[in-house]
Amino acid sequence: MSLRSAARWVATLWRECGVQVRSTVAATLVQGLVVLAAGGLLLLSLVHDLRTGVDAATLSTAQSIAALVPDSVTESPGLRSAIEEAARRRQAVQVLDENGAVVASSPELRGSRAVVGDQPAPGATERRKVRLPFDDDPYRVTVLGGEVSDDGRDRRFTVVVAQSVGTGEDTLHAAVVAMAVAGPLLLLTVGFATYVFVGRSLRPVTRIRSTVEGISHRDLSERVPIPPGRDEVARLATTMNSMLTGLERADAAQRQFVSDASHELRSPIATLRAAADIALTQPERTDPRDLARLVRGEARRLDGLVADLLLLARVDERGRARTATDGEGVEEVDLDDLVTDEHRRLRAATTLNVTMHREPARVLGDPRELSRVLRNLTDNAARHAHHEISVDLRRNGSRALLTVWNDGAPIPPADRDRVFDRFVRLEESRTRDSGGSGLGLAIVREVVAAHGGSVRVLDVAAGTGFRVELPLAGEFDAGPGR
Repeated sequence: MSLRSAARWVATLWRECGVQVRSTVAATLVQGLVVLAAGGLLLLSLVHDLRTGVDAATLSTAQSIAALVPDSVTESPGLRSAIEEAARRRQAVQVLDENGAVVASSPELRGSRAVVGDQPAPGATERRKVRLPFDDDPYRVTVLGGEVSDDGRDRRFTVVVAQSVGTGEDTLHAAVVAMAVAGPLLLLTVGFATYVFVGRSLRPVTRIRSTVEGISHRDLSERVPIPPGRDEVARLATTMNSMLTGLERADAAQRQFVSDASHELRSPIATLRAAADIALTQPERTDPRDLARLVRGEARRLDGLVADLLLLARVDERGRARTATDGEGVEEVDLDDLVTDEHRRLRAATTLNVTMHREPARVLGDPRELSRVLRNLTDNAARHAHHEISVDLRRNGSRALLTVWNDGAPIPPADRDRVFDRFVRLEESRTRDSGGSGLGLAIVREVVAAHGGSVRVLDVAAGTGFRVELPLAGEFDAGPGR
């Protein structure tokens, strides 16, 4: 297996592991690096302290003995006493003359050759590691060069002080063994604690996952448990419950939509079926022209209803109606031209008094959809007006304000939001003879929202007014997700 293949295999294995395992491995690796670094620093510190302590002790002894070397560089009572004192401190001492001969030494080195061969210059210090003939332990040696004057002649000498480092190395060895045993135990403890702690922390997430998994097959009214506290898991549970609430509402709306659509479609189909049954069973009582007019009227009604349903189904499928971000059928639209055309159509189609005020306003969007918005609003006004309808288009900063008003009965405040829901008819327009399928204002809201605008029922003193706000061309912003 190549190095690249091995790395790919490790990466794949790592991705397949759960958060609990990955967290445990990561924490153990980090702790292992910390243990290695701390252990290494500890050992380096112990070695440094050992060498520093031995070197300082042997240098102090060497300097004390060098000060007692007589001018003749021979053994003297004072020198012998200092060497014996050093021996009691477990230090071995040799004093060498300029020829390298041993002048004085500790009892354990008597009769032995010089511990070192090369002699440093006077005042110079050297440090070495040697083994002495009387002991198997390693020794750290300080070699100090000195010089005395004897009858005008300079005599050089060398003081050698050795101290065992065996005990210190035993301490180092014990420390290494202790770390070799304690380190893995510490890593195992950290790994186990991390695994348990992360598992306990993820337990609410597991419950959330199980609950959501079950909800998809049972009832959207169920909610995930929110753990105590205000941590990320609690916020996740809160977000999931908000999402489930939205899904429940969407599911209920979809079911209601299907039910209402079935009911609305059943009415014209039932009318057509009844007319056909009468024509078949009682042909003598059936006027072909009346039957044709009935069929054509119901077919138009059915066609309009299906068109509205298809538009709203497209809105549900894509989350919005066609918008300026789709690119298809989108252009700069002169909203004032649409208002003029609709005013002309409305005056020709009704005997109501229709007034208009318009200012130039250009928006970005689909002219067919925007015309549909205007048509739905004016048709709604025509169905409810007593005598008068007004269509008003103005500019307000970067927004175009379109207002459609009629002098009919006002909409109660409690119904001003509900009137934009699908298949909603208020009490005074419950009969289908008044026209409309209950989808017109719902389409207005969806299309206007898709064009970055808003629609609302105005609070007016008399009659009913609808206000549409749309961004002017150059100001359009569909917002996040649009």
